Amino acid sequence: MRKYRTVQGDTWDMIAYRLYPQTGRESNMPRLIEANSEYADYVIFPAGIVIYAPDEVFAEYVNVPPWRR
Repeated sequence: MRKYRTVQGDTWDMIAYRLYPQTGRESNMPRLIEANSEYADYVIFPAGIVIYAPDEVFAEYVNVPPWRR
């Protein structure tokens, strides 16, 4: 699991986009929120919160062509 420390103004979709460049998509956001459920109520993050990101590739991308990953 990787760690990400928030900066002021981060949102879940922005964090997902940064943490999962292999997919380049915000659709990883639900899994990210699930892994950090104690912060699920945040819409806009303050600076300094540590978010944990699962490393595995999500099932929805298994059948996606490599150029879309």
